[in-house]
Amino acid sequence: MAKSRKKNKVISKNIAQERIQYLFELARNELSQDAGRSERYVSLARKIGMRHRVSIPADLKRNFCKDCGSLLIPGQNSRTRLKGGCITITCLECGGVKRYPFKSSKAK
Repeated sequence: MAKSRKKNKVISKNIAQERIQYLFELARNELSQDAGRSERYVSLARKIGMRHRVSIPADLKRNFCKDCGSLLIPGQNSRTRLKGGCITITCLECGGVKRYPFKSSKAK
């Protein structure tokens, strides 16, 4: 009985990861037409991740604002700058700032 429960958890986590990927694709496609619907897709993806204890992949995690929940597209609703060994992403809707460190080729 324990094996089947464990197997069911693994299956549900895999399904949750697939749904998160799909919801982010839908959010990206809907952003130009309806920003509200795009935000809803991002919030649904986050809720699925929390419910099933699945982390959102790093490449997708950088694509939404944790403050307002909007999908970030550089040049459209976010600003990306490189300064002092950090990538700074600013949300133009709420003003939220995220910083990620990186190693530049000049430092080597």
